[in-house]
Amino acid sequence: MPPTAVSGESDEHQDAHGHVANLSVIIPTLNEETTLAATLRQARQPGVHEIIVVDGGSTDATRALAAAAADVVFSAPRGRAAQMNAGAARAGGAILLFLHADTLLPEGFADVVTAACMAPGVIGGRFDVRLEPSSPLLWLTGELINLRSRLSRIATGDQAIFILRSAFARLGGYADIPLMEDIDLTRRMKRTGRVACLRTRVTTSARRWQQNGIVKTILLMWALRAAYFWGVSPERLRRVYANTR
Repeated sequence: MPPTAVSGESDEHQDAHGHVANLSVIIPTLNEETTLAATLRQARQPGVHEIIVVDGGSTDATRALAAAAADVVFSAPRGRAAQMNAGAARAGGAILLFLHADTLLPEGFADVVTAACMAPGVIGGRFDVRLEPSSPLLWLTGELINLRSRLSRIATGDQAIFILRSAFARLGGYADIPLMEDIDLTRRMKRTGRVACLRTRVTTSARRWQQNGIVKTILLMWALRAAYFWGVSPERLRRVYANTR
């Protein structure tokens, strides 16, 4: 049986299957017509209170696809952090799950997330990740992402970060920065409470690694994160990232 409450949160809803639906899935989009439909289908599972799509000004069919399958669709100023904060402000679930438009959630994810958030001191968490389509090097990349995140308790947006809505509010949401907003949030999360590192896997597209070269992308991500931890501003990192893609 699925849990019926979440860490003292009082917001409870039931979906059409009678499951307690405490979870709001928030998806920021920008020209994601090739991936969004599958992501929305997989997110529509028992235990989900609502799916919210926040668009940053798509010029393709993204808005139409979202309107056909999501519960709430609206526009916000472009920028992943700004879009996710806008989605959180509209959300009604006790748990917020932030999902990239090219990431597929596993079966039963809502129950797994709700159970994790019921553990003492847990304020949120993330999933392990699987990169698809796969190759030996991409498999290893995914395993290293999972290991690094488990050891550091810091996650990237590809891992479907989730957090109690009350904790998100206390932390002030995502920082309004153009890059590393996921790293920043999870760093603050682990200073505030426990971060659950779920071994259940989401499946995220390997397109970024394939388009730009696997080794090149890995080295670039490592370099950007190292620079961020050494104090280089996200604005400067965004310029570097844009110039190397």
